[in-house]
Amino acid sequence: MAENSHTVPWWQNGIIYQVYPRSFQDTNGDGIGDLNGILSRLDHFVHLGIDAIWIAPIYPSPMADFGYDVADHCAVDPIFGTLADFDRLVAAAQARGLRIILDFVPNHTSDRHPWFTESRVSRDSTKRDWYIWRDPGPDGGPPNNWLSEFGGPAWTFHPATGQYYYHAYLPQQPDLNWRNVDVRAAMLDVLRFWFERGVAGFRVDAIHHLFEDEQLRDNPSNPDWHDWMSPARRVLRTHTMDQPEVHAAIAEMRKVADAYGDRLMIGEAYLPFDRLMAYYGVDLTGFQLPFNFELIHTPWQPTAVAALVAAYEAALPQGAWPNWVLGNHDRARVASRLGPEQARVAAMLLLTLRGTPTIYQGEELGMENVPIPLDRVQDPWERNVPGFGRDPVRTPMPWTAEPGGGFTSGHPWLPLGADLATANAAAQEVDPRSMLALYRALLRLRRAEPALAIGKFFPVAATEEVFAYERRHGERRLLVVLNMSGERSEICVDEAVILLSTHLDREKEAVSRRLFLRPNEGCVAQL
Repeated sequence: MAENSHTVPWWQNGIIYQVYPRSFQDTNGDGIGDLNGILSRLDHFVHLGIDAIWIAPIYPSPMADFGYDVADHCAVDPIFGTLADFDRLVAAAQARGLRIILDFVPNHTSDRHPWFTESRVSRDSTKRDWYIWRDPGPDGGPPNNWLSEFGGPAWTFHPATGQYYYHAYLPQQPDLNWRNVDVRAAMLDVLRFWFERGVAGFRVDAIHHLFEDEQLRDNPSNPDWHDWMSPARRVLRTHTMDQPEVHAAIAEMRKVADAYGDRLMIGEAYLPFDRLMAYYGVDLTGFQLPFNFELIHTPWQPTAVAALVAAYEAALPQGAWPNWVLGNHDRARVASRLGPEQARVAAMLLLTLRGTPTIYQGEELGMENVPIPLDRVQDPWERNVPGFGRDPVRTPMPWTAEPGGGFTSGHPWLPLGADLATANAAAQEVDPRSMLALYRALLRLRRAEPALAIGKFFPVAATEEVFAYERRHGERRLLVVLNMSGERSEICVDEAVILLSTHLDREKEAVSRRLFLRPNEGCVAQL
C-alpha cells in the first residue's frame, strides 16, 4: 500500500519556519522582538501553511552573541518575556496545530553562566573540568594554534589561575567539556526540562564543534586560504571540528528525545555530504534531520543544482529523510544572492524537492539584505572581522508601511529596509501575485499533493536554462520545471495541466507537446 501523509512522522510531511525572535515582533516598544510578539503573529504561520516554528535562543544571556552565549539554560531572558509567556505561546501554538522547536546550544555557555563562574575560581573548583582549561604552551602563549570562528586565537588566558580556556567562538563563549559525564548529564537534563514544557524538538547549534582533539594537536595550515576568506580559515579545522566522539553524544540526545514521543532533533553542521551522513547515526539513531546547507553555496545553475540533488539523494543512508535549507540568520538572503525574480524560482525549488524544507523568516516576503551603517553594527563577528557580519540578514520583519514597520512602536534594534513602503506583509497581503501569495500557494499545493510532500523524486532534465524533475506518489505524477535563467525556455511534455506558476497566472492551463517558460519562471504541472 502506498505511504500517505498520515502514516509518516509529522516532520517528514511538515514545513519548518525559523523565527529570529529579536527581529520578528516587538510588543513592548523596546525595539526588540519578544515571545508575546510571536504569539500575536500565530495567524501568520497558519495562513502561510507551516507546521513548526523554530525559535532562535531565548535563554538568559549577556547577548555577547545575541543569545548564543547562554547564562541559564532553563529560563527565558527578560528581553523576550517569561517562562509563563513561553508556556502560553506553546499552548496557543498547539491549539492552532503548530509545534514549537527551540535552539539547543550544547557546545558552549556564556562566561557569566554559574558553571563557568565557579570553574574559574581555582584549578581545584568542582566545575573546573566542565570546561577546557589547559596550561600555556612552551613559549608561555596559547596551548596550540587553534583559531576562533569569530577571529583571533581560540584560547583566552586567565591570570588568576594561570591557565587558558578554549572557546570556538567569542571569549565570552567558553566551550563545555563533553568528555565530563556530569556535563553530559546536566545538558541532557536541559532537553528534558523543555520537552516537559511541550517543546516539539530542538535545532542543535554548532554540533560539529562539540568535541576537540584530546591531545590538543595543532591544526594544519590551509593551503587554499586567501585574504578574502575568514581569518579562522587560515588553518584546517582537523582537530577542532567533526571529531568521532560527537556521534555518541548525539545518540544520547536522541534517546532523550525519543522518550518523549514524536520529537524532532535537527543538527547544525556545515559539512560535506560524505561526513554529514554520519550525523543520521548508526541505524538512524542520530539526528532525524542533519541540516543540508548545500543549496546556499551551490552555483545557481541548473546543471549544478541537479548534480547537487543527485549527490545528496545518493549519499543518504537507507531510510534517512532528506531536508533542504535556502537561508538562515547566518547567511545572505535568497533575494540578495539570486535576485528577486529568481528568489521566486528558488522558493518553488525548496518547496517541491523531496525532503523537509526550512524557511527563514522574511523569505516569504522576498526580504533582501539591509545595509547597516557603521554606527548601528551589532554583530560581534562584524566588529572583529569587518565584512563577515550577519546583521544585514537579521533586520526586523516589515509588517506594515508605518514607521517601525509594524514591528515596533519604538526604535528598532536594527534598521528596517529602505523599501519598507512597498515590501511589507500588509502590502503583499492584498497583492494576488506577491511573494507572500506565492509562498502560500506553494504550501497549499504541497499540502494537497502527497507527491510533493512525501513522493519519490525522479530527475528529468538539466540544461543551461532549465532544471526539471518529477515527484510521484502512487499513480500521481507531478512535473516541476524551473527556468533558472533570464531567457525564454521550453521543455517537451506529452499532455499536462499547469497547477502553479511562480507568476501566479497560469493555473489550469493545458499543455500539449511543449511547456513554454517565461524568463525566471517555474511551473508545477500534473502529467
